[in-house]
Formats: sequence, structure tokens, C-alpha cells
Amino acid sequence: MTRFVHLHNHSHYSLLDGACRIDDLIKTAKEYEMSALALTDHGNLFGAVAFYQKAMAKSLKPIIGSEIYVAPGSRLDKKATPGKSNRAYHLVLLAKNE
Repeated sequence: MTRFVHLHNHSHYSLLDGACRIDDLIKTAKEYEMSALALTDHGNLFGAVAFYQKAMAKSLKPIIGSEIYVAPGSRLDKKATPGKSNRAYHLVLLAKNE
């Protein structure tokens, strides 16, 4: 039976954006009988190794990812660009393999 799997989760490594500890994420996923879980911290992969090791130890498939920032121009540009949207976006990336 296929269960729901969360593919966008922030841990305490997502500064000012997440408060969940990796151990708590994994424990909750196991309680809900999830077979896999993704970690997509905001702008970093600081928790990836700990998440991978702890998930594997609990027979939970770890999916490594990150929520990245996509901007219309250089990160150094602070002025509006004529003819372009000046909105920045977030994009969730998930690793499929090496």
C-alpha cells in the first residue's frame, strides 16, 4: 500500500523558517507509516547527512533536497529591471540520484 510522503519539509537548519528537529520529523513519519520523507531546508543542505543517516537507521527512505531562491537578476542588483518581473521565487529541488 502506498502512503502519503511529505516532499517539502524544513528542519531547524532552515534559519528563521523551520523549528522541527530531524529526529522528530523521522519519528512522526514512522508513526504515520510513511515509507519515505524529504528534507528541503531553505537555501542549504546542512542537515542532509544527519537526516540521511537517521532515516536509514529507521528504515525510512531519505529524499535529499533544498528550497532554493530564484531571482530575476544578479543577487547584487537592487534596482528594478525594466521589462522584467522583479519578484524572487522559491523552487524546491529533490535529488534523484548521484
